[in-house]
Amino acid sequence: MKTRLWIVAAAATGIMTLAGCAGGPNQQLGTAGGAVGGALVGNAIGGNTAATVGGAAVGGLIGNQVGKSVDERNYQRRYYPQNSYYPNNGPSY
Repeated sequence: MKTRLWIVAAAATGIMTLAGCAGGPNQQLGTAGGAVGGALVGNAIGGNTAATVGGAAVGGLIGNQVGKSVDERNYQRRYYPQNSYYPNNGPSY
């Protein structure tokens, strides 16, 4: 049981590390949300650690791509200022 807990903790840490490498704000949220949702669905379907980790990986990839497309749409519609990472309500440096 402890081994499974460590495996899941290591997988979650890896997924969150990869989520920090995402591009825009929606892409980061999509990666994290997709990983969590995918892990829940994977665990519900498979009921074991491998299914949970696999679901988290697939969910993270899908969430990343959905968030990326939302960020691209927002940049095209100029919701975000040019040459800036944060939306209009973000911090100004």
